[in-house]
Amino acid sequence: MGLKNSHPKLFPGDIVEYPRNKYFSHFGIYYGERDGVPYVAHLTSRDSDNKLLLFGRALRSEVKLDPLDLLGKTYKVNNMLEDSYPARDFYSVVKPSIDDMLGREVTFDILFHNSEHQATLFRYGVKKSEQINKVYKHIMPAWKKLFDKKQL
Repeated sequence: MGLKNSHPKLFPGDIVEYPRNKYFSHFGIYYGERDGVPYVAHLTSRDSDNKLLLFGRALRSEVKLDPLDLLGKTYKVNNMLEDSYPARDFYSVVKPSIDDMLGREVTFDILFHNSEHQATLFRYGVKKSEQINKVYKHIMPAWKKLFDKKQL
């Protein structure tokens, strides 16, 4: 991927991508520095006490601020929707949105709300996940009969 020891120049509001494996990455929004330490706002996830029957797995999550390097040493800037949507102003829109979400717990299904969705929602005001779109075409056929029978 060409990301070894990558430390690109970051600007507040940039989407930071941390590759995890060949299919999925973890995403956050570069928040800026506090006392000289660069921070990223990102969506944490862990198993929830609630189970969503629709996809069999619920995740409990919250938006957190963590030091940039705590999430991984290898990352890149991936402002993936620049050709389709204008980035929202960081200081008047994105930062207040992040501050408002800090510490709030959310339960969701990974296909419809994940770190990539959260990052694009903050930066552009839309939920869009390129990695989920790639795998969804393989998942949807398995659910079609259950949707038709209203079992999901």
